[in-house]
Amino acid sequence: MNQKTKIVVVGSGYVGMSLSVLLSQEHKVVVLDIDQQRVEKINRNETTIVDSDISDFLKNHSLDICATSDPNEAFPNADIVVIATPTNYDPETNAFDTSSVDSVVELSHELCSKALIVIKSTIPIGHSQKLRNKFKTQNIIFSPEFLREGRALYDNLYPSRIIVGGQCDQSRRFGEILASCARTDEVALLFMDSSEAEAVKLFSNTYLAMRVAYFNELDSFALAKNLDVRSIVDGVISDPRIGTHYCNPSLGYGGYCLPKDTKQLHSNFDGIPQNLITATVESNVTRVKFMAENVMLESPNVVGFYGLGMKSGSDNFRSAAILQVMDLISMEDCKMQIYEPSILVDSFSGIPVIADLAMFMSSSDIIVSNRMHDELLGFSGKVLCRDIYGSD
Repeated sequence: MNQKTKIVVVGSGYVGMSLSVLLSQEHKVVVLDIDQQRVEKINRNETTIVDSDISDFLKNHSLDICATSDPNEAFPNADIVVIATPTNYDPETNAFDTSSVDSVVELSHELCSKALIVIKSTIPIGHSQKLRNKFKTQNIIFSPEFLREGRALYDNLYPSRIIVGGQCDQSRRFGEILASCARTDEVALLFMDSSEAEAVKLFSNTYLAMRVAYFNELDSFALAKNLDVRSIVDGVISDPRIGTHYCNPSLGYGGYCLPKDTKQLHSNFDGIPQNLITATVESNVTRVKFMAENVMLESPNVVGFYGLGMKSGSDNFRSAAILQVMDLISMEDCKMQIYEPSILVDSFSGIPVIADLAMFMSSSDIIVSNRMHDELLGFSGKVLCRDIYGSD
């Protein structure tokens, strides 16, 4: 373990960037990305994502990390190839689009055939086995990540558990590398087959989505019946069997993982009796529609949308519930406008972006926000926000 391992990390989003920084504490890491701007950022010791811990590590810690967009520069002599490319859910095929993962596996097999290939991208259950069969090797494994946006490096440094799905000799070594780079003295290190590890990822995220959906439906009931939702939730979560996590109402669940992972698990259930998975997917659609209807009950001329990110400290708008509310409002007879400091242009999806906060607040008849912010407190009378705890 004292000798540095050459690790190629393909992709520099939340998963790839945080893993690269984590592993480069003790090993040689080469990041491969097709985005030249991201490559240049990493080579200037700058992060490609919004994560304060990653920024700090790149500036103030001794890391062995570099980046390139050339596979012929990255892959030779690699011991481990970590794949962290996007796998978006394709509604036409009812499955993840694994083309980016598959192409990297093929390229790795060609340029560094002896390397262990570790898939970190979320994939359908059974996909790693299909790739092993195709390439006639056991050196393709799956290891799920469990990261929060804006806290990705922290969650790698202090993991809840490390799961490695693979039965080859190298898979145990990879798990030990992850554990040795973490800051936790004792961490659960679980080894299993790849299909079981793929299932852990999808079932974990679907449970979290189900929990979010449950408290959102509780909130919908309270809103419809004019009840104090905070009192109800406080009473429910006081039961230690239920607990205080993932209980803060929102416009709906969104972000990188929950929407697509729930749909993929639903697809994997094809032919297997179930009700909860379908309900979890459909509940989010119902919640977003209910929130849009509550906006329109105010008969606004101008609807303002404050912030498009799912979480504080994140620049991710992908699958954000507030965007789905915007889509529904766009079909109504009213104007819309956005306040989002991270957007530096004057429109987003054809909707005006207002840079001046005071102008945005005064010109909006109702303001929709996924989370409450200090700037909104003085305008609470016209803010629609179901956040009761001031947290993500």
